[in-house]
Order: sequence, then structure tokens, then C-alpha cells
Amino acid sequence: MKHMALMFLVMAWLGFEPPAQLVDKSAATRNDAAPAAPEDGAVEQDAPGDLHMEDTLVTIIEEIEIPAKVEGVLSAVEAREGRMVESKAVIARIEDDEVRLTHERASTEFEIANKQAKNDLKVRISRKAADVARTELRRAMESNEIQKKSVSDAEIDRLRLAADKADLEIDQAVHEQETAELTSRLKATEMRLAQHAIDRRAIVSPIAGMVVQINSQRGEWVQAGKTVARVVRLDRLRVEGFVHSKFLTGDLVGRKVTLTVDLPGKPATEFSGAIAFVSPEIDPVNQTVRVWAEFENKKLLLRPGLRGKVVIHSEAPRGRP
Repeated sequence: MKHMALMFLVMAWLGFEPPAQLVDKSAATRNDAAPAAPEDGAVEQDAPGDLHMEDTLVTIIEEIEIPAKVEGVLSAVEAREGRMVESKAVIARIEDDEVRLTHERASTEFEIANKQAKNDLKVRISRKAADVARTELRRAMESNEIQKKSVSDAEIDRLRLAADKADLEIDQAVHEQETAELTSRLKATEMRLAQHAIDRRAIVSPIAGMVVQINSQRGEWVQAGKTVARVVRLDRLRVEGFVHSKFLTGDLVGRKVTLTVDLPGKPATEFSGAIAFVSPEIDPVNQTVRVWAEFENKKLLLRPGLRGKVVIHSEAPRGRP
């Protein structure tokens, strides 16, 4: 190195420029020794235990494309884009006049069968008749014990047959009532099937959220399985980022986090949440792990697609979200 420096000094004194390749090689040697610049979204650790994710993305936790369950003509579209709907809210309806008439008929048949199943009058009459028949037979037999042949054998046989017949009529009445109860259950099932057919023609949102897309309008024919509307949940959102694997010294799930994001007219707005997921996979290229936190968004200030900074706090988790 001393000889090279001396050579540069002599060349400069004589008015010669040093060879460019030597200067470049020296500069390259110095650049190789410098640390590489961190990639976008890399995690820094300022305070002990706190992790800072500089580039995170607000994303959706739940969104659903609501299909038509049966084919038919849309008789009504009750939601509009941009409107909030509750869970189980009806978005649209498929024409259901025929199935409603079927349900009405099944309901009437169920009421008839249910009344027949509850009507035990025939059983009670049969039991009364059997009591009378057995009483007449007993009296006839007692009369013969007091005075022989006061009642003929033929009459005794007739009375005995009447008593046996009365007992069988009780069994028949009980059987008919049990059959009526089974018929009532069958009609109840038919009524539920008819109600199910009505329900399938109601296009219902399974989640609470905002209707962001309506694909069909009233009067249009829709096929079973075709998406009629799309609903996005906005009251709870997810923020995704990456943590270097060297910082995964403990369980991050449940750790409290703070999101800082710029909103229109409200720069550097903070939201509190908690880590909900840490991927078990480490990226083999940059050794980072994908994590996400979930945030309540009751006032709908956060919007999917926003970017911000997240601080993962060091306190012990108090519970999982």
C-alpha cells in the first residue's frame, strides 16, 4: 500500500492521471465493506422489545360474493352499493309466488293433521264402550251364578264377543291416533321444506358490512351459483407486514400494536390492535416472516389499501383477539 501511494504521488507530480481501473477497484473495495441498505418494509428495533414495521398494508378480513341459490327472476333488489347491511340482511329476492302457495297448502294440511293427532275422542269412546261391554258380561255371568240358566249360553257368548270387540276397537283407535301423529310430523316436514324453498329465494348477506357491488337488477334472470352482490366487512380490518426472523424470540400472537396512518385531513392517526397471526414460514430470500394484526374500525375511518407504520409493543399478551 505504501508503494502504491508513493507511485500515485510521483505520477501526480509528473502530471499523469492514475489508472481508472485502480481507482475504481479501490472504491469497489470500500463499497463492499459498507452495510447493505435495508429493504422496504424491514423491521427496526428502537426500544428494547418494540418492533417497528415501516411499511404495512391495510387489508380486508372478510368479504363475500353472494350467489343465487336457485335460478329465477329477481323480483326485488333491496340493497344498493355503498350501503351498510347487517348480518342476515336480505340483499335481493327471487320470485317466490309458487313456493309460497306450496307453503300455504302444506301449512293447512299440517293444521288438519295436527288436530287429528290431538283428537283422542275415538279412543275415549272405545274405552267407554269396552267398559260397558265388560260390565254387561260380568252381570250376565253373576246372574247365572245366582240362578243357573237365567242367561242363555248364546247370550253369554254374544256379550263376551262384544267385550272382546270393544277391546279391539280401543287398539284400533289408538293405532289411528298414532298414525295421525305421524301424518302430522310428515306435514310439518313438508311445511319446513316449503319454507326452505322460500328462504333459498332470498339472497342474504352472511356478514355485516358494506355492499360494494350489485351485479343484477330487478327483472333479470339469474342462474344458480351466479354472484348477485359482493359485501365487504369494514368494522374490523387487518394490517399486514413482515418481521425479520431474528426478532421472533417469543410468541408475538396477542401482542398489542399501534398503527399510524395518514387519513384525509387527519395525518398521523393512530389505531390500537393486536397481533392475530404469525406465519410459520420464513422467506428463504430475505428471512422475513409475514404477520398481521387486527383492528376494530367501528367508525369506518380505516380503509383497505392504506399503508402505514406499525409498532409491536413489548408487553406480555393479555389474551388473543
